[in-house]
Amino acid sequence: MSEKPAFQEIQFAFAGHIRDPEHNPAPEGIEDRRMAIYRHLFFNNVSQLLSRTFPVLFRILGQDRWEALTRDFFSRHRSHTPLFLEMPREFLQYLEKERGQVEGDPPFLYELAHYEWVELALSIDEREPDPDSVVADGDLLDGRPEISPLVWSVQYRFPVHRISPENQPSEPPEFPTYLVIYRNLDGRIGFLEVNAVTARLIELLVEGQAESGRAALLKIAAELDHPRPETVVDGGVSILEDLRQRGAILGTARP
Repeated sequence: MSEKPAFQEIQFAFAGHIRDPEHNPAPEGIEDRRMAIYRHLFFNNVSQLLSRTFPVLFRILGQDRWEALTRDFFSRHRSHTPLFLEMPREFLQYLEKERGQVEGDPPFLYELAHYEWVELALSIDEREPDPDSVVADGDLLDGRPEISPLVWSVQYRFPVHRISPENQPSEPPEFPTYLVIYRNLDGRIGFLEVNAVTARLIELLVEGQAESGRAALLKIAAELDHPRPETVVDGGVSILEDLRQRGAILGTARP
């Protein structure tokens, strides 16, 4: 196997030292004063981006624990993209697959981070709903409701939308939390807490498992073994209409 060219050796040594100066010496011939500038510049840029993306998590951990967490990420994780705005996604992957159990980490660490990241993911998503592809005022029961591509239906063990420095649960509640997070046609991000029925309704519509809003609601009624399916349908009308008013449902599919 051929050896790396000298400049690549310097690049690898430089990058290794920037990421983890405690375990990787700086390249020979570069004074530490200059390397210190790069060390602070790279780490501070990453840390500041992450603290802006995960503001609640940052406030909960405090400066010292946050710096320890981000330094561990900076030194251990190998990012798969050069895009700076993708760094928060890489941070999530680190929390999920590499962080492990660390004493002092809150039990909701990953879920809270995921919840905060979704807002960024939706805000930079380049997809744009096409309102001309649907009937905006179509019948949501007898037509097929079209969910915006900028809708995330997520489920968490912890009520992440209520977590704050003053509210830090140590155990998850009995029932999970269902949230709908969306970007409307005006570009604004919305958050909506829903129940399991609404979450299942959105799932059926997103996956195209129902030809109409009525069919989706009747399917849910059957799954619940509800004695009066039409009651589920009647209740579902207001849910569908509310989602349309919020911009999560664009309308109905054109025939």
